Amino acid sequence: MRETVLEAVLRSADAPSEAQRNRFAAFLKKQYGQEVPLRWEQDPALEKGFRMEVGADLYDWSLEGRLRQFRERLEQLNPADESVIPLMREAVRNWQPDVAPEEVGSVLTVGDEIATVSGLAHAAYGEILQFSSGVKGMVQDLRPDRVGCILFGGSEAIESGSIVRRTGKTAGIPVGDGFLGRVVDALGMPIDGQGDIPSEGYLPIESPAPGIIDRQPVNAPMETGLLAIDSMFPIGRGQRELIIGDRQTGKTAIALDTVLNQKGKGVVCIYVAIGQKSSSVAQLVENLKHKGAMDYTIVVNAPASASASLQYIAPYAGTALGEYFMRKGRDVLIVYDDLSKHAVAYRTLSLLLERSPGREAYPGDVFYLHSRLLERSAHLSEELGGGSMTALPIVETQAGDVSAYIPTNIISITDGQIFLESSLFFSGQRPAVNVGLSVSRVGGDAQTKAMKKAAGALRLDLAQYREMEVFTQFSSDLDETTKRQLIYGQGLMRLLRQPQNHPYQQHQQVILLVAALDHVMQTVPLARMDDFRTGLLTYIETQDQALCRRIDESGQLSDEDREMILKLSREFLTRFQTEAAEKSGE
Repeated sequence: MRETVLEAVLRSADAPSEAQRNRFAAFLKKQYGQEVPLRWEQDPALEKGFRMEVGADLYDWSLEGRLRQFRERLEQLNPADESVIPLMREAVRNWQPDVAPEEVGSVLTVGDEIATVSGLAHAAYGEILQFSSGVKGMVQDLRPDRVGCILFGGSEAIESGSIVRRTGKTAGIPVGDGFLGRVVDALGMPIDGQGDIPSEGYLPIESPAPGIIDRQPVNAPMETGLLAIDSMFPIGRGQRELIIGDRQTGKTAIALDTVLNQKGKGVVCIYVAIGQKSSSVAQLVENLKHKGAMDYTIVVNAPASASASLQYIAPYAGTALGEYFMRKGRDVLIVYDDLSKHAVAYRTLSLLLERSPGREAYPGDVFYLHSRLLERSAHLSEELGGGSMTALPIVETQAGDVSAYIPTNIISITDGQIFLESSLFFSGQRPAVNVGLSVSRVGGDAQTKAMKKAAGALRLDLAQYREMEVFTQFSSDLDETTKRQLIYGQGLMRLLRQPQNHPYQQHQQVILLVAALDHVMQTVPLARMDDFRTGLLTYIETQDQALCRRIDESGQLSDEDREMILKLSREFLTRFQTEAAEKSGE
């Protein structure tokens, strides 16, 4: 609501003439329905044109203001339109400066990536503000007399009292196929030194999640290439599977192996690095390039050196990029590494904005923060193109405590979790997946029939082994049956060990599972298990290529194929044992 008492302040280099004053007075009476006193102030910087302030309204008819309006008019033209040149000619010919008022405010305080602004009574939450220094900010706090906004640039150039303009736009990011293979910041600007990126549009970083009607069930696998996960905790396209564990337990390694495994499958991968060391991200990008994975990957980087504001918007920006491809009918895999640091960045901003802290000093809406992010991952209906976005959020725990605030929040939002255990990791079991605490709530529906049939009772066998191991570790007198079960379980655990950056194809996983669960590897010493596994895969791939191709293409495992795998596995076992005996006899 406008104030009843208004005053107009006219700023220009030269004093207005009497005729000009009369025209201004007539304009003000028509615009505001009352007589508005006019006061002139000299501003030598305004050599051409003028600025007039009426309350919170600003009429900018300076040379700078008119050029800005003209630039905004040209930016509204569609560059994809073939008739853009005639449109530009028409725009130039017919353009007239806008006489509509701008709502402007002034900076009250600035510091710590936060600015408070007065005079913007109609600013909306999430709206982008333009500061006179060129820095942009986003409204995050609305109060009766002021608004608080987070800054997307340095606050050094912003001074108290400087002008702030509303843009009427929400935060967004340029999108397009040109982003594939590039490294960008949270605003979509390239930071890999490879030049500008041609964009095909502009999407808001925050958008509503697809509704129930716009989704379809998760019914296609998103294979990780990791035997321990694909066999027991499969992930489907459109699923949200949490990767959780302590620091340095291989969380990022699992996500990157999943990215590497999408080579040649038409999946667009997006890796969002939040609060990571720049050197770690650079190493990751080099690794992806070396493996040929950057061709289908986008890296969004908001490093530890970036402001909390950029770390806060980074996952939303990455999701907007993913939605661009998803709406085109493509499958997308997005990794958030990690949401613990994202929550900390949001907590920092919230405390600076003087919001009331809650549990562990996080604001009360931190659950909504992540739910509105992760709910955007979905498998879209056929009417919307049938695309999907699969989310792999990463959360770091402290001393394995999954009951902390952020872990419990995200566990309740996601469709399952892969829990990595420190003790397993340090014992050499990598990936260090805890079978008891890990679960996939929907991926089983998307698991291929070949994997489902091959995996059989693997998870149950491992659970029984872990339980038996606990009860027998203090016992020295074990019967033969128990000893065999322990050896069998140890062999399974050893089999699930997998080198980093070496994801398995589906037929390789099926071969190993069929052979292991039929106790073919029972007599193989643990120290030789890695050699046996590598040799077995090479042997079967050489002996029967058609079998391997059939499993990969159909996703089926017939009884005949299963028997052939067992036959070839036993043949290789005999050969392997003979060679070992010959070496030991030398």
